[in-house]
Amino acid sequence: MSTSSTSSATSREALRAAQSALGATLSQVMYGESTDPSDAVTLPMSFGQDPEAIAAANSGVALYDCCHWGRVEVSDGDRLRFLHNQSTNDFLSLRPGQGRDTVFVTSTARTIDLVSAFATEDSVLLLTSPGSSSRLFKWMDRFIFFADQVKLADLTDSTAAFRLVGPDSATLLSKIGAGDWAEQPLGSHKSLTINGISVRIAVGSGLALSGYTLITDADRAAELWVLLADAKAVPLGETAWEKLRIEQGRPYPGQELTNDYNPLEAGLWGAVSFEKGCYIGQETIARLDTYNGVKQKLWGIRLNTVAEPGTVVMAGEEKIGRLTSVDTTPGGVIGLAYIRTKAGGAGLAVTVGEAEGEVVEVPFLTRSRLS
Repeated sequence: MSTSSTSSATSREALRAAQSALGATLSQVMYGESTDPSDAVTLPMSFGQDPEAIAAANSGVALYDCCHWGRVEVSDGDRLRFLHNQSTNDFLSLRPGQGRDTVFVTSTARTIDLVSAFATEDSVLLLTSPGSSSRLFKWMDRFIFFADQVKLADLTDSTAAFRLVGPDSATLLSKIGAGDWAEQPLGSHKSLTINGISVRIAVGSGLALSGYTLITDADRAAELWVLLADAKAVPLGETAWEKLRIEQGRPYPGQELTNDYNPLEAGLWGAVSFEKGCYIGQETIARLDTYNGVKQKLWGIRLNTVAEPGTVVMAGEEKIGRLTSVDTTPGGVIGLAYIRTKAGGAGLAVTVGEAEGEVVEVPFLTRSRLS
């Protein structure tokens, strides 16, 4: 094992020890395309207080470990032009200290991943979905040609990332000496030192809830986690995050983001620039927008009992869609499903296997151009 690999493993062990001290139940989880058990990541699934953690995310401040979300650095002189041409949002206007979401798509506009991008003076840091960094790295690398001044680096193992979620997140940051973050634009970010720890803080929780993303070196992860937990952020494990994700409507690769769907169907209009020039998948997305050609849309579904993802959604005797995710939350059973546009939307009564339910809006998704 290399020195860097040994250091990363030691850093992860220190973080897990700190989380275990707070009551974390750890488990191995597979993300991405790999089926190799050695690629599984150990995560805090629960801290024994999932309802309290979810309540904190909605009305206080919760602390979520997203170290398993990928971090890929894109650097060198052509970095903005390269990302502008490779994904759905506008990068040429992106300035240091700004950030935005973008979607990487295939040539036929099928979704690869929803990514948050943060521009610095000399690079752009991409925060990918869980387990997606390797796939996205390989995808981008295919399009770097000899004359391109673009360098890629996968920083997932050498860095750590946490999220503060909830309306009291800005107050907590001020409490630990991070300054005033109230009313800062979504995606804005800066690097600062907190209690001797170098941290990049970005506005945004990854959900349609107020919050912040914090990125630091892997070897300072345990210290930062303890600092945030001691400031009374309620630890939130992967089980509770999945419930929040579905309640909020954030799509994930392998579930809502697959080769079967494009970003407009997935409700990611806010991560698409309709003013920029040519990029991979642009012709398909422009055509769907111009001719109102979105044939199915991602919606929430409230159900009276749990159904299996993949189950057909019915409206009467008609097949109108398919369930992609489902979970039991403090507010009841909720799922995500793609529904044919002509069948309707919010308020539509449906059945999913033995379950009965209703199509509902979820706050993370957008269904038209942002004004």
